[in-house]
Amino acid sequence: MKPSIQEKMIIITGASGFIGSCVLRYLNDKGYSSFLLVDDLKNCKWKNLVGKKFIDIIPKEELFKFLEGRENEIEAIIHLGACSSTICSDENYLFENNYRFSKKLAEYAVPNNIRFIYASSAATYGNGDQGFVDDENNLEKLKPINMYAYSKHLFDLWAKRNGYLDKIVGLKYFNVFGPNEYHKGPMASMILKMLTKIKKDGSISLFESNDLKNFKNGEQKRDFIYVKDAAYMTALLLEKPYNDVCGIFNIGTGNASTWNELALALFKSLNMKPNIEYVPMPNELVGQYQNYTQADMTKYKKTFKSLKLTNIQDAVKDYVQNYLLIDKRW
Repeated sequence: MKPSIQEKMIIITGASGFIGSCVLRYLNDKGYSSFLLVDDLKNCKWKNLVGKKFIDIIPKEELFKFLEGRENEIEAIIHLGACSSTICSDENYLFENNYRFSKKLAEYAVPNNIRFIYASSAATYGNGDQGFVDDENNLEKLKPINMYAYSKHLFDLWAKRNGYLDKIVGLKYFNVFGPNEYHKGPMASMILKMLTKIKKDGSISLFESNDLKNFKNGEQKRDFIYVKDAAYMTALLLEKPYNDVCGIFNIGTGNASTWNELALALFKSLNMKPNIEYVPMPNELVGQYQNYTQADMTKYKKTFKSLKLTNIQDAVKDYVQNYLLIDKRW
């Protein structure tokens, strides 16, 4: 990390959330503490901030008032605050929170030469028929299959249409899992859900395939990335100077693992004999379920040639043994 990063303030929205709190932890561990956090602390998210260093925390409703006249005090904005529920049925809330708020924040940052990094989503790739390449030229071809993904896609398109993508960084996070997601409820990773099921019944439940022609039960594939790696990759982009490296970047591993492989890694981390059962997929997910995701990491690895990520087995072991089993945050 370049020393100039902390000459000014860095704003992190969604800072007490899953990825936000881990990005903060990673940067704290690098010796940086001049952060303004933007978030609410409901659902015990405050626990994700215990022991972390920052200047202050404010609700998002106060952010733009705070920003007035502070243009020269801010080094960067890491915008991770959004509604991340893929099953949220409040379309207007998603539109306001994920699109319009992001648009307003970018319109503040870019004219003031403030580094702006925001969370897009791998969900914007839809069913994957257009591939998973972080190429801005293909944005218009993507067809999100739920409103959450569409709200993220709308901002990507707006940023491109208005010439912002060559000045800001959008991060398409794939299937992130790891510590600090206790508050996410139904949207928590399957590792957390599967561990709860194992403790109760000694077994893991996975969705039956809704496309048996191409995927057997449990053989649907996702690009699972450990949140520590996602935080590390986010921070690498933060250190790049304004206007140096910009555009859309995938945040994944480039390797797809099956749900069965993930489940087996969990059983192994617990020293238990595998016991997997398959259950019908909920109706609300059938038409908007991604059976396969795999990030194309060509662009990211070209930018950062020495990238080292955690393999799925080691990531699951670390998460389970060093966090979940002892109710610890990172």
